Amino acid sequence: MMILSAFLIVLALIPLICQWAQKAGFVDKPEGRKQHDSPVPPLGGVVVFIVFMISMLIDSSLPWAVFAALGLILVVGIIDDAWEVNAVFKFAIHFLAAFTIVVGGGAQIHSLGNLLGFGSIELAWMAIPFSIACVVYIQNAVNMMDGVDGLAGGNSLLILGWLLLADVLHFGHMVNGPLPILMACLAGFLVYNMRSPLLKKAKIFLGDAGSMALGLMIAWHAITLSQGGNAVITPVSIAWIIALPIVDSFGLLVTRLKEGRAPFAPDRRHFHHHFINAGFTAGQTTILILSYSALLGAIGFFGIRMGIPDYVLGWGWVALWVGHTVLTLQSEKFIRLLVRLRACFGC
Repeated sequence: MMILSAFLIVLALIPLICQWAQKAGFVDKPEGRKQHDSPVPPLGGVVVFIVFMISMLIDSSLPWAVFAALGLILVVGIIDDAWEVNAVFKFAIHFLAAFTIVVGGGAQIHSLGNLLGFGSIELAWMAIPFSIACVVYIQNAVNMMDGVDGLAGGNSLLILGWLLLADVLHFGHMVNGPLPILMACLAGFLVYNMRSPLLKKAKIFLGDAGSMALGLMIAWHAITLSQGGNAVITPVSIAWIIALPIVDSFGLLVTRLKEGRAPFAPDRRHFHHHFINAGFTAGQTTILILSYSALLGAIGFFGIRMGIPDYVLGWGWVALWVGHTVLTLQSEKFIRLLVRLRACFGC
């Protein structure tokens, strides 16, 4: 009942928030690398997480540390969406939020399993710093995907869906708690954000607050569900399920550093930009990339269940990482390939 209620509340609140934001001038204006057609409120993530956090107060199954970290991310994200926060300060907040859920919320990566075939990789004293770095990385990776209507939210819903499926298969029944409720809130948001026959363009964006908070929750679930005696999924499966934002952000960082630019400097060389530059519409781009991400998730999720060894999937993931980085470095060739594919399929 709470899952349906969360979905319906987000569904009802977003039109009201959009109306208020347009009147108040709290909108993301099209300029520079932002090429949407008209001003759009960047408050979708705020609605999602306010409803989610209130639902969790009622459900009481979310650690205080996660509430604190989410609150911190949302406040700074809202300020950043309104006035732009200094990048160094914002990055420091990401580390503080990550520290909070790792140390206070127990989201610690102690083992990577037999990831590369040389035996189980145990992190020991490196567990806390490695976990913090991973959480910060995932937050920013999800944020960097938020460039086409429905992409960051849709991919986050896919990732959470794989994690929920692992939970359900492990326990043998539908589970309650933060994971399905967050998915319900996100689904309500996507009704107004993902293009469809009924929606020609997004009425609301996630905003930095929403994308960073989503990254934080993906990291928390991914870690807590894959570690310890109660783990429901293996670390290598997690690596494949969250592969796309991880490898794409790494490819971008390498490209920017190679070109002598700041690693987090904005540009139009993201994976989704290649599709747009090849002539695909925003809607087509989202569907194609989400389909690819779903395939990557399926490899990780079902690969283990089909008996494929961890290290085979691990080395395959390394190859994906390297391949995507090369693709980003040579994006012009990839765009030409996409142009030919689009012509072949008549898109």
